[in-house]
Amino acid sequence: MTEIGILANPTKPRALALAAEIGDRLASRTRVVYTDETAERIGGGRPHAPLADLEVEVIVAVGGDGTFLHAARSTAAPILPINAGTVGVLAELHAGAPTVVEETVERLLARRYSIEARLKLAVRGPGAALPDATNEVTVHDPAIGRMGIFEIAVDGRPVGRLRSDGVLLATPTGSTAYSLSAHGPIVDPLVEAIVMSPLAPFRTPLRSVVLDPHSEITVRPVGTGRGALVQVDGEADTVLPDGSRLTVYRSARRTRLVRFGAPFIDRLRGKGILPWVELDGEVGPHGSDVPPPA
Repeated sequence: MTEIGILANPTKPRALALAAEIGDRLASRTRVVYTDETAERIGGGRPHAPLADLEVEVIVAVGGDGTFLHAARSTAAPILPINAGTVGVLAELHAGAPTVVEETVERLLARRYSIEARLKLAVRGPGAALPDATNEVTVHDPAIGRMGIFEIAVDGRPVGRLRSDGVLLATPTGSTAYSLSAHGPIVDPLVEAIVMSPLAPFRTPLRSVVLDPHSEITVRPVGTGRGALVQVDGEADTVLPDGSRLTVYRSARRTRLVRFGAPFIDRLRGKGILPWVELDGEVGPHGSDVPPPA
């Protein structure tokens, strides 16, 4: 029998209500288990367990992209993200869609979906072990308003020294997140690559580099005595002492997403992300809904 896990952002009433509706519909036909915090907020004595302990076929994550990233840090199960937040670039479905409950329930029970295995980044530093990154690894100066100096090496070979607020290393999944704010390229998540971008560089071009996914990138803060701070997917800062190395490389693990078939470009439509003016209605053979000149 299929077993489905349910996770909702506990701060969003809309997400909790939708998670409860989907869970109730599924529970009449299969076993459903909620994460502890989700079950507590919804109430009703629903079966629950810690997220990391859920042994399920799929986890339905209702919230924003942060809810999905929270799930990706704690489970290897495939995740179906449903957006009940703002932008929701990673979402397969949106809470406002009239058929969201029916589509979720029927497709999951019939197993009419595919699974995308997304690249993650492993992070190795001088201190405690850091989690893999689904979106990005950020190395930045610890002082607000002050630039750091960062030595960059790729596959053990020094390639340059960067004076900037920091350095960002992103996966294709993360190319529509913080990397996009750093003027990085939009990368289809099925493309295997690592995107390296400077953060507010001084007297150097604001350009990103797309690297082979098998590359090993080393970042070393030098010269300021302040070291740097490291964030993985926007989570808590970890201190990187001055002169020490942080190495980022392709993880052996993957983030797995449940997909119902929406193309990547279609999932970006209407979010103000694409680099062209989006057109309503049918697009003609000349790429416009305006007839070509006679």
